[in-house]
Amino acid sequence: MTVTASLGSDISRFFDSVGEFLSNLAGLNWFALLLALIFYFGYLTLRSRALFNAVQAAYPSERVRWRDIWGAYVSGVGINQVFPLGGGTIVQYFLTRISIPNSSYPAIIAALWTGLVFDYAVNIVILLFAFTQGVFPKPPDFSKLPAFDLAFFAAHPRFALFFLTALAIGVLVAFALLSARVKAFWARVRQGFTILTDRRRYFREMVTWQIGAWIARFFTYWFLLDAFHIGGGIRNALLVLGVQVVAMLMPFTPGGAGVQQALLLTVFAGAASGAEVAAFSVGQQIALAAGAAAMAFGALALIFRFRSFKEVIRAGKEHRKQGDAPRPVDATAPT
Repeated sequence: MTVTASLGSDISRFFDSVGEFLSNLAGLNWFALLLALIFYFGYLTLRSRALFNAVQAAYPSERVRWRDIWGAYVSGVGINQVFPLGGGTIVQYFLTRISIPNSSYPAIIAALWTGLVFDYAVNIVILLFAFTQGVFPKPPDFSKLPAFDLAFFAAHPRFALFFLTALAIGVLVAFALLSARVKAFWARVRQGFTILTDRRRYFREMVTWQIGAWIARFFTYWFLLDAFHIGGGIRNALLVLGVQVVAMLMPFTPGGAGVQQALLLTVFAGAASGAEVAAFSVGQQIALAAGAAAMAFGALALIFRFRSFKEVIRAGKEHRKQGDAPRPVDATAPT
């Protein structure tokens, strides 16, 4: 099967699932869907608090507002749900940077990366659980799944290793280019990791908030499963989280749409009808993407005074041309 045919098949399956979702709208459990969106908002808010604490630790003498960190974070998440290749992450870095006078990109990025330490530990536990349930495909079988990006990388492990290595090197190079002086660059990176140097503070101000965020995320998918009549529960919600872990490694579609769809259809093949699983595979992503996008554009307009995503890109380019001078954020709005 050619790459073009595989990609075209992915697109066709996606739109078929959208059709299943639209045809099943009347049968949705709307109360469960509302609860899912409330928990999703809670997840983003709790995680933004952990990131706020990391940034505040890096800049103890600066005025850091949770509102700004929350706005930057939900903007990034919302944009990533709509556009591929992680553009929202760059927007998050930019918005966080302009919110804090005298800050630097290396320190800001390092501070935001501290949230990944606990997340990766939880992701490993979730994947271990998923692979023990007998319904989650083993890594060698990923090449057989009807998802272009996942199947391609699974069928070409050497290229996948090369791609990941090149990506890591590219990130490091781009990271280093943010500072003219190597010593100053690494000093700022260490500044960003400040909260990790105080174990008690790290657990108190980051891990506790992240645990709350993961609980909220867990219940988000529990109620989404109920909304689409797949059936919520501990096992099913953890399986969906396992699918999310794999999908986040594939940035070529918004939210890893093709990967999510293929894995969900496999994982829940015996739990509900094919039409119900297909509707859930796309519907849950549409619901979360719509919620995240609404929060993103609300934050861009009300907190950062941007009227469109294009305006954010334009401001980012101007920001770099002006030598990284911070753009003031409206200080009159409540925190």
